[in-house]
Amino acid sequence: MSQIERAEEAHGQSTAVARPTAGVPDRFENPGLPAHRHRMGDTDPRAAKRAERQVAVLLLLSILGSIGIIVSIVAIQYDGSFARVSWSTKAIGLSMFFSLFALGAGAVHWAKTLMPDDERIDHRHRQRGTEAERAKAVAILKEGAGEAALGRRPLIRNTLIGALALFPLPAVFFFRDTGPLPGDDLSTTMWEQGTYLVKDPEGGRIRAADVSIGSVVHVMPEGIEDVEHPLNEKAKSAVLIMRLEEEELTEKSADWGVSGIVAYSKICTHMGCPVALYEQQTHHLLCPCHQSTFDLTQDCKVIFGPAKRPLPQLPIVVDDEGYLVAEDGFQEAVGPSFWERG
Repeated sequence: MSQIERAEEAHGQSTAVARPTAGVPDRFENPGLPAHRHRMGDTDPRAAKRAERQVAVLLLLSILGSIGIIVSIVAIQYDGSFARVSWSTKAIGLSMFFSLFALGAGAVHWAKTLMPDDERIDHRHRQRGTEAERAKAVAILKEGAGEAALGRRPLIRNTLIGALALFPLPAVFFFRDTGPLPGDDLSTTMWEQGTYLVKDPEGGRIRAADVSIGSVVHVMPEGIEDVEHPLNEKAKSAVLIMRLEEEELTEKSADWGVSGIVAYSKICTHMGCPVALYEQQTHHLLCPCHQSTFDLTQDCKVIFGPAKRPLPQLPIVVDDEGYLVAEDGFQEAVGPSFWERG
């Protein structure tokens, strides 16, 4: 008695099983594979040649895309402007799209039109076959390699080699474009003794008398637009100035400020996001990226979030005309902590 019959009998069900009568096929019988439908390339040599040329054209487009990536990196040099960065990014992106898309489309078109597409049954066998079976497997692999027709289709073979050889080459230029090593550039800014604070982005020096209690002003060092790479300097030199009652500040913050006006780096010490949210009532600065919170009344100490260091303070004074000016540069590195900064 079979397992099914025993289970049915245990549940009080009939154990009668319908058996196919002689001459009537079992409805569960394996019908086998459907008849193979030949493609045009299988029967018409001209169609196969046409498909071969189409694959070659797609692979050539991939080669041109890879060359375009290199040209985009080399030809469009970064000059610090947003427009140049935008054009460079678009050119690299479009070239990379054509390189990847054409390579993939060529491989798919090759498989769909020229490689064998007949279905085969591969029966299960032991992990290690007999010597005869192993020899047969080797013969099948050789047959598959022959069916790929790389030897008989040198046009596809050569363009495929060219596309695959050129595709990783732009990575060399990407890596080259990340240099040179930054040295101490990440730890220094434009702020130095005598640098005026100007409003960002409209510009213009800032009078201490114009900064009211509870206000916050985004500032940059004067002359930042004239440096070689203003975007890089802006990313490091952004500063916020706020005005509090002097008795609300620590002695150190008050000494480095002017009549309750204090200046702190705008760059979060966690991941470098701009700390642009100021709560007037609590005197807290908030980073919108990961919610690190800094307390102005405690020298911008971290009171919440993943940041580990306070925001660096910029010492400021007032000149003879009442304008805010840096007394010195930052006394510590601005921006996020990293492996060699701690």
